[in-house]
This record gives sequence, C-alpha cells and structure tokens, in this order.
Amino acid sequence: MDIGALSHGLELDMLRAVRVAVDAMGGDHGPEEVVRGALDWAATHPETELLLVGDEPRMRPFFQGHLPDQVSVVQASESVAMEEHPAAAVRRKRDASINVCMRLVREGRADAVVTAGHTGAGVASAILHLGRLPGVDRPALAAQMVTEQGPFVLLDIGATTDSSGLNLAQYAQMGAIYSERVLGVRDPSVALLSIGEEGGKGEARVQDATKRLMGGAIRFVGNVEGRDLPGHPADVVVCDATVGNVTIKFFEGLSSYIFDLVRAEFKRRPWGPIGYLFLRPAIGRIRARFDYERLGGAPLLGVKGTVLITHGRARRRMVGFAVEVGAAAARARIPERISVALAPGEAERLAKDRSAAGDGRAAEAGGGSAGVVTSRSARVSTTAAAVLTASAGESTSGSAGMTGEEALPGDGG
Repeated sequence: MDIGALSHGLELDMLRAVRVAVDAMGGDHGPEEVVRGALDWAATHPETELLLVGDEPRMRPFFQGHLPDQVSVVQASESVAMEEHPAAAVRRKRDASINVCMRLVREGRADAVVTAGHTGAGVASAILHLGRLPGVDRPALAAQMVTEQGPFVLLDIGATTDSSGLNLAQYAQMGAIYSERVLGVRDPSVALLSIGEEGGKGEARVQDATKRLMGGAIRFVGNVEGRDLPGHPADVVVCDATVGNVTIKFFEGLSSYIFDLVRAEFKRRPWGPIGYLFLRPAIGRIRARFDYERLGGAPLLGVKGTVLITHGRARRRMVGFAVEVGAAAARARIPERISVALAPGEAERLAKDRSAAGDGRAAEAGGGSAGVVTSRSARVSTTAAAVLTASAGESTSGSAGMTGEEALPGDGG
C-alpha cells in the first residue's frame, strides 16, 4: 500500500501506541533480511514497539549490537518452510514463529503481525488462532495496484481458492471498507473482474456475486476486464484468488521487464548515454511510481486481528515498508470497522443512507426526477440484506479451497 495514501487515510489514530509482531523466520531471506529491515524501521520509529519472533540464536548475529529499547525478542523454536503443506505444518508445529505471532495478537500482547513467510501458512495460522470475524465466510488478501490515476485495491490475491459468489460479494464489502477507512477514498467504487463488461458474462460465481452486489450497500459499478486494470477502472476490484495472484505477479514482472527493455535500448545506441542523461529524471519518477516494495504487503481482511503478509522474496528495504504498513493498519482498526459494518442491522442502515443519497443525486442530475440513475458509475446499491441473508443461510465453514484445500478445525470463527 502507498505510504502517502495511508498518511491521509480517514480517522487514523497516529498517536495510538501499537506493538507489531514480526515473523523473523519467514520468507526466503529470513532471519537476516527480516531482522535488519525491522531494526532499520525501528531506528526511526521509537514510538512503536517491535516484537521479533523467532529462534534467538539464529537472529542474534543480525542485531547490530544492542537492541533498541522498544525492540524485544520472543522465542520461537520452529518455522514453516515454503515447501511444507501450510495447514498441516501450522497444526503440527505449535511453536512455529507464525503461530507464536498470531497468539501474541490473540492474547493482546501485539496489535499486528507482519510476515514474509508462506502465504498459506499465514492465512491458516490466522484462521486457527484468531478466527474469522462474525459474518465473514472467508478472509481475503488485499493488495494495491499502481496506475497513473492512483492505486486501487485488488482482492483476493491468494488467501483462499475456489471462491463462491457469496465470497466475492463479501470481499467487495471488506475491500470497500478498507479503501474508505485506510486509503481515504470517499464512497469507493467496486467492480468484479470478469471476461466481459456485460452482466451476463463470466463464471457462474461472478454472475452470482453481481446479483448480490446489485442489492448491496456499496457502490457497485459492474464488471471490468483485464485490459481495464492499468486505467484504474474502480477503487476496488474483486476476483478469485487464483486470478488475483496471477494478475498482481504479472504486473510486477511486466514493470521490471519494461525497465529492462529501456535500459537495454539505451545501451544499444551510440547516443544512449547522452539520451539517458536527459531522460534519467523522468525514468526515475516512473520507476518510483511502480516501486512495489513501497507497498509493503497485503493485509488479510476478515480475521480478528491485523495481519500483513509481504512478499516471500522481501529484503531489508521492503520489510521496513511492511512494518510501516502493518503499524498503520493496526492504528486504523480495520477488523473492528469490518465487524461493525457487517453487524446485523448495519447493512440496512447504510443501504437507507445510500438510497437517500442516490435519490438526491439523481434528482439533481435529472432535473427533479428522483430515483432515476442515468450513468454507469452512479448505479449504486440500495441494500446489503441480500449478501447478509445469504451469508446466514449458507455454510460459513469455508471448508473448500481454504488454505491448501482444507479447512482448519477450531478456527474460532
């Protein structure tokens, strides 16, 4: 997520002291890069307490001497390797660093978890130790996609597979709350990623989600296609985890590929060095705009706690941004806001407010013809009862496709 957007988010209590548990053993480069990145961040943020969770003998060589006063170590003798089955490893390794991090949040000893470890293990551990928020069938990972018009939220990018129409509709609700309350987007627009803009196109689950969202309390603007993504088609774009994961990795790879092509072209031409001198400032600005390390990572929405999962390949610099994002998300109290928004009766109240606001806008635009909506972007929802009623009537076990194709018993949800 963009740090500048975070700083301008709504109602962020920047004075509230928070404690962030960092999974020091997670990722391809833990513990060295994780510990160094966390300590770099701590050096400029003495107001935030960090808990480095992992095997202390393995972490100690990277402590750079004495630890700052606000940094402490929580011993965890085990870790989950990338090649392990996530759900099985989380159940079997009680003292795994990711499990210890989640228990710290559950016990109130930490306000957020930051991990570069196995995504499936992070999701499984969060469900097992924190549980899902009431009314949430499955959690979702939300990432920011960078565009010329500004970033938008894309979810789910890898929390659970085989999502249903109900799941997609709930992702839309959570994504809208995150966009509004953290990124400061007023009345965010929400779209479904599909193979066509027409409502009748796409998979059955996309069509099902469309029906649910047309009666929801968020500003649903219909379907968008993959070609629309670089142009910021909506403030929140919802899709299945497989589609989301492939999409975000494609864009990450594409941006690197384009800059490599530009660099190679300058080297091929005799005038390359001179041309580069003139274009270097512009290239630098573009590169900074597409610097995905600055986004930190993706929050796991829908669980009873703040969990930030960053890239498995994250090195020192990106880890620091991940801790920054995790601390800011903790201050924003996103789980509490999602819980309130999904509480019984809240959806109906929001729907009435939206309906009244929509009638007023339509009357103003149409010369007094209240209730007539004339533009695609203004087609807003009137009630969220459809999503909540379906949520109550359908299974909330989340057993299919969750964290390695199996549900976790005793998830506390």
